[in-house]
Amino acid sequence: MDLDDNSRNLVQALTNGDPEKISTSRFSSLLASKDRDYLLSSTTQDDQVKISDLEGKAIGLYFSANWYPPCRNFNKVLIGVYEQLKSNGSNFEIVFVSSDEDLSAFNSYRESMPWLSIPFSDLETKKALNRKFEVEGIPYLIILQPDGSTLHDGVELIYRYGIEAFPFTEEKLEELRREERMKHESQTLTNLLINPGRDYLLDQTMTRKVPVDSLIGKTVGLYFSAQWCFPCAKFTPKLISIYHKIKQSLEGKGGGEDFEIVFVSNDRDQSSFDSYYGTMPWLALPFGEPIIRTLAKYFDVQGIPCLIIIDPDGKTVTKQGHRHELTLVSEGNGGGPFICCDCDEQGSGWAYQCLGCGYEVHPRCMRAVDPATAASVQHT
Repeated sequence: MDLDDNSRNLVQALTNGDPEKISTSRFSSLLASKDRDYLLSSTTQDDQVKISDLEGKAIGLYFSANWYPPCRNFNKVLIGVYEQLKSNGSNFEIVFVSSDEDLSAFNSYRESMPWLSIPFSDLETKKALNRKFEVEGIPYLIILQPDGSTLHDGVELIYRYGIEAFPFTEEKLEELRREERMKHESQTLTNLLINPGRDYLLDQTMTRKVPVDSLIGKTVGLYFSAQWCFPCAKFTPKLISIYHKIKQSLEGKGGGEDFEIVFVSNDRDQSSFDSYYGTMPWLALPFGEPIIRTLAKYFDVQGIPCLIIIDPDGKTVTKQGHRHELTLVSEGNGGGPFICCDCDEQGSGWAYQCLGCGYEVHPRCMRAVDPATAASVQHT
């Protein structure tokens, strides 16, 4: 059987062991067609960039579509990372593989992108890429290295690490995971919530400053939410009810037990923050704090509403072998009666529960573990 030119070049490059030729031939075999050896540039509709110009670069194949909101949300994040990498002179490029429904949608979406694209008309190449990389959902970002290695979880890496993930090698990712484990091991409430120049939170009046140190020794919920988010608007009243019940149940009890929530705003402007926070009975980080983005990345918050529970020792509350963050719920909100998944005894009243799968444990059976480790192990 005769080999086509691209396959013949790839075989020859592999035989000669030339990494630059390997990367060029590999990209050509993936991205070119029999009558096209170029990609569309981001500068104008008709500008073309030779696929051979990608030689020696790490390439991100970006499967996305204008009609899907999660793609548009991720697109903004990816643009920020891409532009930082280009300004740093990093050897990286992205190629857009469209799942748009028509040429007009493709052109409209592509206008927001500063990278390269496969022409919308080349359905054969796009279908071949989807089959080869088994793309089952979008957004999807595959990183192709010049040495032939491939990473399939580019979306997660960008959301979790941002520009720090570059050059997207296993060595770099292991370094980031190691740093992440060290951060979680040394985690305290103060190093989570304090910024240089700010050691306080806002109270409900937004006029009194509450020292972060006053929360030490308490169970604290970090509530990621926003007024514009419809699921948040539905969940917040329920959380307010739970908050008041917990506060009432702790009144007059000895042992120094206490509970507090800190609002971590994802609102789009100060007025929205003021309006939304005005409905809440707990504390808040000031609007626009840079640490808000740091916290979202640290806890891998990929959607809101999200409630992270921090125990009195300043560690993230989760369950050994359980992949989800747990929510403290009352009997009236799903906490009882239940069989504890840790001790197998019946419980009622308060419980830590995974709202996604129904996993429940007694509060007394909880302990703090490294979430970076727990997140990689499923519960049984």
